Amino acid sequence: MAPNKTKAEDEFIAKEEAEKTKRLKVQLEEQHSEEQRKQTKAVCYMKCPKCGADLNEVTFRGIKIDRCLNCDGVWLDEGELDKLAGEEDTSRIGNIIQIITGKV
Repeated sequence: MAPNKTKAEDEFIAKEEAEKTKRLKVQLEEQHSEEQRKQTKAVCYMKCPKCGADLNEVTFRGIKIDRCLNCDGVWLDEGELDKLAGEEDTSRIGNIIQIITGKV
């Protein structure tokens, strides 16, 4: 240990190094997560979650929805089910939304 350094200085430097290491680790984890998200999106974007075939956008009641021509699955993006249900709370789709969201 250098003669001019005190124990407090050593502790301060160690603390600074630990915080720097922690920040770097968090930054690397965020970069890794972002890379994984991009890779997943590249592989899965517009692919049917049921069978893996390509999805086609079709317009139904003025809403663009995703439809699989292979398995006939229909997939909705966030908010599309609410748009299809409309304002009427007594509709069948409205009732399904209430059951799913627990707002019965």
